[in-house]
Formats: sequence, C-alpha cells, structure tokens
Amino acid sequence: MKPGDANDPLNVLFLCTGNSARSIMAECIMNREGLGKFKAYSAGSMPAGQVNPYALNLLRKLNYDVSGLRSKSWEEFSGPEAPKLDFVFTVCDNAAKEVCPIWPGQPMSAHWGLPDPAAVDGTDAVRALAFDDTYRMLFQRITIFVNLPFASLSKLSLQKQLDEIGKQGAAATKEPA
Repeated sequence: MKPGDANDPLNVLFLCTGNSARSIMAECIMNREGLGKFKAYSAGSMPAGQVNPYALNLLRKLNYDVSGLRSKSWEEFSGPEAPKLDFVFTVCDNAAKEVCPIWPGQPMSAHWGLPDPAAVDGTDAVRALAFDDTYRMLFQRITIFVNLPFASLSKLSLQKQLDEIGKQGAAATKEPA
C-alpha cells in the first residue's frame, strides 16, 4: 500500500453525510496534490443531491475543475464495480458515527472531522470565510498525507500518522465553551 509500488494510484474516499462541501473539497485537493500517486473520490451517507454553491465558487476561484463534481451516495463505492479503496477518511462527525458499508479492499481509515461550513449562518462574506477555513484545514491535512514517507512506514505507523493528521488544526476548530 505504498504510492509508486505499482503504476496505479492509491484510491482515497472522503466521506461526509451530505457530500456537498467538505468531502467534495477534499476530493479536489487530493486529486491535485496527490496527482499520479492518489486518485480521490467523495461520497455521502445521505447525499444532498447538489454541491454547495459556496464550495463550488471557492473551488472555481482556486482553478479547480468542478465540471464533474456531484453529490453522490457512498453506496456507489461499496459494490463489486467500485474501485478498490486504499484509504477512507471521514471529514464530518456524523459520518464517523454511522455504520459504513463494507469497502472493497479493506482500506485504512481515519477520522479527519471538520466543522460544517454549510451550517454557518451570516452574511455571504461570513459564510465564504467558513468555506475558506475548511479548505485551508483540508489542504493542510492532505498535503501532510501525500508527503508521508510511505516506503518507510509500517501499517501500524501509517495508521498512527493518519490519526495524527486528523488532529491537525483541531484545536482551532473547537467552538468556545
């Protein structure tokens, strides 16, 4: 399960309940930052049916190709025709608590929970800032992940690294008491 061991990239699935913002942004970031080493997908347990317009606007502004993005069910990735998954990351707390399907390939998994930017109320500027913050945290985590020294990590060490990445920026995301 090391990038570069074969010609095929490792498959990464990002999960969230609605598959409209966080998981979609993570899919885009991973496909750009992990190009050649990783292929990212995203899905939701209860897909919203459309990608959040704030997420789309941000991704367009950052020159991501958004033409193929859609909100989809995680069931698309649990059947026999689904890609073999190497990693599955939940990016929202609700998805992490749900009973997930059995994923083909017995992927490694971790919870990389982030606050939902779509749940932020306020002006357009306040809402856009929430999406900017989420993007920044996802970008940081994914950049760390794609640059891990996979060749020198045991499966146990890799799992520990995946769990630690999920804690990146976590202190900043906690709501005040």
